Order: sequence, then C-alpha cells, then structure tokens
Amino acid sequence: QFLDALPTACGRRRTPGTMGHTTAATIAVIEKQMDGMIADYNESLDTIWMLIAAMLVFFMHAGFSLLEAGCVRFKNTQNILAKNLLVVTVGFLCWYVIGYPLALGVVENPSKMGGFTNFAMDGFWDDKSLFRVWFFQGCFC
Repeated sequence: QFLDALPTACGRRRTPGTMGHTTAATIAVIEKQMDGMIADYNESLDTIWMLIAAMLVFFMHAGFSLLEAGCVRFKNTQNILAKNLLVVTVGFLCWYVIGYPLALGVVENPSKMGGFTNFAMDGFWDDKSLFRVWFFQGCFC
C-alpha cells in the first residue's frame, strides 16, 4: 500500500492496487530474458572453450611436422611437410564423410556399434553445437 501511494517518475500518482501486478509481470519478463541471456552466454563460453582446445590439438600436427622435419635430411624436409599437410587434409575429409557418423552419429538401435546418421554433416543446422564437437573431434584425426 505504501508503494501505491508514491508518485511516479513524472509526478503523477499511480492508481492504487496496480503497482503489484505490473511489477510481478515485469519481473517475470525480465527473468525470462535473463534466462535466455544466461543460456546464450553459456553456449558462447562452451563454443570458445571447445575452439581453443581444438586449436591446441590442431597445433600438435604442426609440432609433429617440425619433429619429423628435424629428423630427416634437409633435402627431404619439404616432402615431409607436404606429407603431413596431406595427412591432415585427408584425415579431415574422411572425418567429414564417414568418421563422425560412425563415431558420434545418432543411433536408432543402441545395440549397434556405430551410428549411421549425420553423414557429411547432415542435420548440423538443427543443432549448432554439433559443429564445435565435429571440429574438436576432427582435430584428432
């Protein structure tokens, strides 16, 4: 009752009894917006973390290339680096076409060994979080 008697920001008085309903509805709307913002924030943090971890794993390919280049004679360095680039490229292409569906594709029958869905990223636009999982797991190929 005390809040109903207070003047508003522009100097007019509110109608008694309307302040509680407006405030409860406003709080519900704000809570709904906050829940959506928190979910978006958590999704963004998950994506950033997965991409950072994926890049760290991907840079292990560069480290292995340097290790191999240091273990061969100078004249063979270019061939070793080209081979490692080819291995990464073919690995990602195989992961794209058949690796992800067999490893992480949705299984209709749980007694089957591998999933047979999501070939060539089919259905990835329905759930955007599949992209980050695909890239992270593909870095291990």
